[in-house]
Amino acid sequence: MMKKAFCLVWLTAAMILNCYAWPIPQNPAPQWLKNATDVIEFQLNKAANTYKPGQNPRSINPNGTVRTAGVTDWTTGFFPGSLWYGYELTGDKNLAQQARKFTLALDTVRNITSSHDLGFMLYCSYGNAFRITADKNYLPALADGAQHLYNRFNPKVGVIKSWDFSWWHYPVIIDNMMNLEYLYWAGKEFKKPDYIIAASTHASTTMKNHFRPDFSSYHVVDYDPNTGKVLAKRTHQGVTDESAWARGQGWGLYGYTMCYANTKNTAFLTQAENIAKFIMNHPRMPKDKIPVWDFDVHNAMDTAERAPRDASAAAVIASALLDLSTQVKDGKKYVDYAEEILKSLSSEAYLAKQGENKYFLLKHSVGAFLYNSEIDTPLDYADYYYLEALKRYVAIKKIDLKDLAKS
Repeated sequence: MMKKAFCLVWLTAAMILNCYAWPIPQNPAPQWLKNATDVIEFQLNKAANTYKPGQNPRSINPNGTVRTAGVTDWTTGFFPGSLWYGYELTGDKNLAQQARKFTLALDTVRNITSSHDLGFMLYCSYGNAFRITADKNYLPALADGAQHLYNRFNPKVGVIKSWDFSWWHYPVIIDNMMNLEYLYWAGKEFKKPDYIIAASTHASTTMKNHFRPDFSSYHVVDYDPNTGKVLAKRTHQGVTDESAWARGQGWGLYGYTMCYANTKNTAFLTQAENIAKFIMNHPRMPKDKIPVWDFDVHNAMDTAERAPRDASAAAVIASALLDLSTQVKDGKKYVDYAEEILKSLSSEAYLAKQGENKYFLLKHSVGAFLYNSEIDTPLDYADYYYLEALKRYVAIKKIDLKDLAKS
């Protein structure tokens, strides 16, 4: 009898709790984010209707025309990826349809063997497509691309080769840290543990050879392919070999945060936090937290023409800091700093108005200053990492996406 009574009381209590269960709290969206989302939905829809799949918008030329990225361009995956992120932020189903169309146009990328940027090209496009839709039709291209990326790993050197340029022996650039995420994911998805080992080995070797005592990084390290000996430490993007090219510092921060998330190797987390300190405490970081293209341009505060800002670096840093905030106990400082960046990027100074900027989202990025290429222009990867950062911000702040859709 007592057992029956107990069961009745337990069942009644459970029913009451179920009736009055509280939903996960959702916070209202700040106005700056609502405004940004309006721009994002408008611009991405216009861009998708303007540009052709397989010829994705990359930047704006000095004469005002649009530079497009074909299927072999290292940036080709960013526009489809932006469409996927735009869909997640806004719930606009048309963006999902366009994202699928622009993604599938990159199918031949799966055959490329001469690039370390297959993560940018395939994981940002096909990877996001599979993550969001779970459609297995995206997997064959991802499987082929991951195999080709892994094939560029040399166990004697302990890194994945970046370029096949004849004037280098075995060059590795800090940018390569970003493509490791593709290998970590593919290693788990396709049950290829060698991919994961290669990714972690690359990260460890890069941590040993790419960084200075202050945790700024070189851009290029050239190795002897037979012995793994470091032959030279150079730059291809920064103002000097010893300077801190801004986007490169962002690549490193993002890469080691992601490596820790995938491995729980505390050495990677420590590295990420040290890089974050270098960036966040740098005396030449402008008040709005949007760095110039290289931290060691000494006239950064004086002549904008000679020291243009790089919104792409800021977007990568913001996204990385938000990810880092979820990996540590005292993550608020990283969220707060990233929020400042996102507010700046979402202001009129950097965010385009609807219908302007050839339908890119952000203004004022720098591709390759030393080569007079893509200076003070929109860049497809600036938009991509800006959107990714906003998505991470929304998740961390528990902002109601429905609130954004209503704006």
